[in-house]
Amino acid sequence: MILTVLLSLMMMAGLFLMLWGGVGFIQDKRFFSSAPKEELAVIPDTMPERFRGQHVVGWIMIACSVLLMAGAVVIGAWDGIRNGFTFGQLFLRFVIMLLGLKAFDIGFFDWVLLCNQGFGFFAHYYPAVKDVLGTYLFGYNRMTHLAQITGIFPLSAVIAWICTLL
Repeated sequence: MILTVLLSLMMMAGLFLMLWGGVGFIQDKRFFSSAPKEELAVIPDTMPERFRGQHVVGWIMIACSVLLMAGAVVIGAWDGIRNGFTFGQLFLRFVIMLLGLKAFDIGFFDWVLLCNQGFGFFAHYYPAVKDVLGTYLFGYNRMTHLAQITGIFPLSAVIAWICTLL
């Protein structure tokens, strides 16, 4: 169980690294497809580089984040296979990891960073959004979150099933 929680934290770190790379360094509006329409209306399509190689740093951060999150799944699968986990144990591990990641997304990204301007994260990189962000935005993407939460269960079942075949 401790490893499952650590792997969840590893995935959360990867997701934050991905957000930071996209928002803070790549700064291309195409990465904001899930942002509220109020925010999309005030941010420019692209931002000039603040320093040479800024976009490259962002892409490296995103690549590292994908490796971090994929690595968490691989370590979770490998450990489960090595320790003879049943389908149910593997399924539960991946459900916990993915639901933890989703809770982090909703609780930290949406509530803290977006709705409460936590740490001035978005406003630091896009000053124009400062006046648009607020608690009224919480839940703007609830249907997307519900669809993703629903998808966690079959995805976890498929990963657990693949692990039992190995």
